[in-house]
Amino acid sequence: MTKIAQKTAVYPGTFDPVTNGHSDLMIRAARMFDRVVLAIADNPEKFPLFSLDERIELAKMVLKDSGNIAGNIEVVGFPGLLIDFARSCKADVIVRGLRAVSDFEYEFQLALMNRKLDNEIETVFLTPSENHTFVSASLVKEIARYGGDVSPFVHKEVYRALVEKFRG
Repeated sequence: MTKIAQKTAVYPGTFDPVTNGHSDLMIRAARMFDRVVLAIADNPEKFPLFSLDERIELAKMVLKDSGNIAGNIEVVGFPGLLIDFARSCKADVIVRGLRAVSDFEYEFQLALMNRKLDNEIETVFLTPSENHTFVSASLVKEIARYGGDVSPFVHKEVYRALVEKFRG
């Protein structure tokens, strides 16, 4: 895969929790761009299971084991509008994941709005590997809440954190 020279990409989300699908996209984006910022949204209106600090820490653990050979991925929390955060990072691109056709309409709307707010920052859509297309953080949480085994869908530290959250 050819790297797009001197480009910074922001890969935003709540990552509540970060899944293997997220990791897949993060690593693939890192091969395409010089710098990737995994931007974890501080959005209390979504009522996240994990605090922002916990999500950042979990993402850093996943990143440490992910094979970030180039060392070009960083994990950062952010409040407010994504486009403002992307500007503050001097991002050229926003990376968004599309698992299924059902994701497209919402993601397309976001991309158009972000382009309206700043037409210098492009949105790029990546699809996860086939074995991750059905995995969503919401599904992982729901399965974990009822004691199901989510270990195939998340990093071992994320699995441990989910078990601990729902046990207590």
